[in-house]
Amino acid sequence: MKVYAMNQLPFGSKHHALRKHTPIIALTVTFTLVLFTVVPLWYPLLGYPLYLLKSFSKSQISISSYVAVEYGSIYERESEQKCDIFTGEWIPNPHAPYYTNTTCWAIHEHQNCMKYGRPDTGFMKWRWQPDGCQLPVFNPAQFLEIVKGKSMAFVGDSVGRNQMQSLICLLSRVEYPIDVSYTPDEHFKRWRYPSYNFTLATFWTPHLVKAEETDANGPTHTGLFNLYLDEFDEGWTTQIEEFDYVIINAGHWFYRPCIYYENRKVVGCRFCLLENVTDLPMYFGYRKAFRTTFRALNSLKNYKGITFLRTFSPSHFENGEWNNGGDCVRRRPFRSNETSLEGINFELYMTQLEEFKLAEKEGKKRGLRFRLLDTTQAMLLRPDGHPSRYGHWPHENVTLYNDCVHWCLPGPIDTWNDFLLEMLKMEGVRSYEEKLDLSDRKMKLR
Repeated sequence: MKVYAMNQLPFGSKHHALRKHTPIIALTVTFTLVLFTVVPLWYPLLGYPLYLLKSFSKSQISISSYVAVEYGSIYERESEQKCDIFTGEWIPNPHAPYYTNTTCWAIHEHQNCMKYGRPDTGFMKWRWQPDGCQLPVFNPAQFLEIVKGKSMAFVGDSVGRNQMQSLICLLSRVEYPIDVSYTPDEHFKRWRYPSYNFTLATFWTPHLVKAEETDANGPTHTGLFNLYLDEFDEGWTTQIEEFDYVIINAGHWFYRPCIYYENRKVVGCRFCLLENVTDLPMYFGYRKAFRTTFRALNSLKNYKGITFLRTFSPSHFENGEWNNGGDCVRRRPFRSNETSLEGINFELYMTQLEEFKLAEKEGKKRGLRFRLLDTTQAMLLRPDGHPSRYGHWPHENVTLYNDCVHWCLPGPIDTWNDFLLEMLKMEGVRSYEEKLDLSDRKMKLR
């Protein structure tokens, strides 16, 4: 029998052909209606536009096979090994960097290594390769779609600001933000991405808790600070409730001499050299500060955001301390078997993890989410990524020591935002699974 297309049917056979094909037409129409009904419902559950899923890693598309383990950084697929995105090695990446100091205005002068004459460029051409899985290179369009209509705050010290400036530079390939700061104080900046209604902010609080400088010089010429370990720093805690994502960090300021207070009474100090004041280890104040910080977040009535703890980033001074000729002159990353986390760095890292777990447990009672942005191992392996003396001109009459704490931009700190984006994508997966579970429970109740 000869088959005709609808617009080619002979006039006399038109009604007969329509009756014969009615079941097929009805089935096609029904399938189309179902398709256009289900697809819009399906993908918004993930929180991402359909086209973004095409750029997700293969492991992320297999939504139902994931199980989050420990701190939210380890994921497991059925019949496959666990994958910790924070454990791995640095491998060459000839395609990097993805911005330069001439294409991004957000780089702080002291981290603008290429501007100030750093002669090598190899430190920019590495990427992090997790053991057993892939970490995609940062996709600025994908990031901005995920955070559309939301807000993100970096709370902590200048290394946290270092990460925020890296993020601005990475996003600059899509859009630059406008300054919407409430104050001219550079320590409290706000930026908005108009096309995405996304707000980015930084809150300067190097000790996280209430603190005041009592002596600008101090025993080590780095100041002497009173730390009120059980009191919130209202400079940020009174403004943080509105944010969807809060990234907490602190570290190197705790090396400075401090006097520790609890209930407004001196309980000890860190290298204050004061008579009748007990000298306590650095991680005593560090632990108390993080405990108070997490207590603040868990006690805020209207706070519904996701809290990320960005873990301690080790410095790499060699052949002397920071103020005694120490420098960081290596030009390649370490392999993971060439160094290890030890001493005070290990103590600070473990202190963070222990306080994080306590806060996470407490936060679950209120439905709050805590995530671990664990940058410690990756950055332990990057002695080559610091500014050293390339944060100012050699002839400048300034008192600046070799900087082996902060990170050049572009540089290895850009990987922190690779981690961050991957974690935000996983939040979409978790949200989808939670909605599926809720849907299943509702179905069972019917």
